[in-house]
Amino acid sequence: MRKLFSSHRGKIFVVFSALLAVTLYYSSKIYSEMHAELSLSQTEAIVFPRGSSIRTLANQLSEKGLLQNKKHFLLWGKLNRQSTRLQAGEYLITPGMTLAGLLDAMVAGDVVQHNITIIEGYTFRQMLETIHQNPIVSKQLSGLSDAEIMEKIGHKGEHPEGRFYPDTYYVSRGVTDVDLLKRAYNTMAKILEEEWQQREEGLPLKSSYEALILASIVEKESAIAEERPLIAGLFINRLRKKMRLQTDPTVIYGIENYDGNIRFRDLRKDTPYNTYTRRGLPPTPIALPGREAIHATLHPDKTKYLYFVAYGDGSGRHVFSTNLKDHEKAVDKYQRKKR
Repeated sequence: MRKLFSSHRGKIFVVFSALLAVTLYYSSKIYSEMHAELSLSQTEAIVFPRGSSIRTLANQLSEKGLLQNKKHFLLWGKLNRQSTRLQAGEYLITPGMTLAGLLDAMVAGDVVQHNITIIEGYTFRQMLETIHQNPIVSKQLSGLSDAEIMEKIGHKGEHPEGRFYPDTYYVSRGVTDVDLLKRAYNTMAKILEEEWQQREEGLPLKSSYEALILASIVEKESAIAEERPLIAGLFINRLRKKMRLQTDPTVIYGIENYDGNIRFRDLRKDTPYNTYTRRGLPPTPIALPGREAIHATLHPDKTKYLYFVAYGDGSGRHVFSTNLKDHEKAVDKYQRKKR
């Protein structure tokens, strides 16, 4: 009886050893497959859509010739609890990368980041066009009015102009225009509030929104960074003296179907944005101001200037004057005679 039990135990040991050897062999084989460098000569992109499974990924890799054994790949993902943790997005598969490394990257959500640049001085519609021209953006706002767009992003009743911060935004493929606008809106709100809280005392501006309006004008009028505080100071002077701002960019903003030329009749036609016919600030911003323009508006140069005119040489620089007589001379010298 003892001999029979010993023989049975010996057979179990042999079977167990064989199973263990097979398991170790296949474990080693799968490990080697998952950690072998992929045979790529150049970087390739792969898009993993929302709602996809690891089996979808396996099929994509097979089509690219990067996966030889789907079963081993799926088993690895299951044993490492990665199968249900893969994040949607666009990923880069680079030369020297491994399948295990790819899964790690997809679990971590290391998606490709694209950049979308919104330029200072853009109008809201120019910004929206830039966003919608980018193929990585998922469009949910196409065809909507300004009011409908603002409601979609959670700011019903607000005018959109000037509300979004111009910057370079890094986003992943599939980002929605709604999400991007919310991000730009929140960034502008944060920066504007920070600058407003640190403003100089005694400015003729009743609110941060009025500061945003004036900053948009300063942005459009200043092509040279160092002139921004000077131009801001000039406009502050005019507001204090109850003078009309008389700035062309506001007039242009109020012209429907502007063709690139501003005419004398445009300066005389009264609109809410014509600062030649109306005193004070226009009702809304006229463009997206950057932080420098906002800061300059709230920290203007202390100057006596009330007038300025562009040199007209393409440099973007201006001639500044404290009185109308000197201003007219500058206009004659740098604008009228050149025409």
